[in-house]
Amino acid sequence: MPHFEIKLLEGKTEEQKQQLAAEVVKAAQKVIGYGDESYSVTIEDFTYQEWFGKVYPDDIMARKEILYKQPGYTA
Repeated sequence: MPHFEIKLLEGKTEEQKQQLAAEVVKAAQKVIGYGDESYSVTIEDFTYQEWFGKVYPDDIMARKEILYKQPGYTA
């Protein structure tokens, strides 16, 4: 049962988040299959300070062994 955790800089609307979740599920279904009922998605907002103080170093760069797309920016 695939679950996607999406972390964003704050400021996106609820509509944008709903659309993003739907598109992520649609893309995953196209690649790995499963029905819509198998997927779940969480979206968490972070401030710029939180992003570069926690998300970037701890959730992205410290987990390179499971990072499939590296960001094109640095802290």
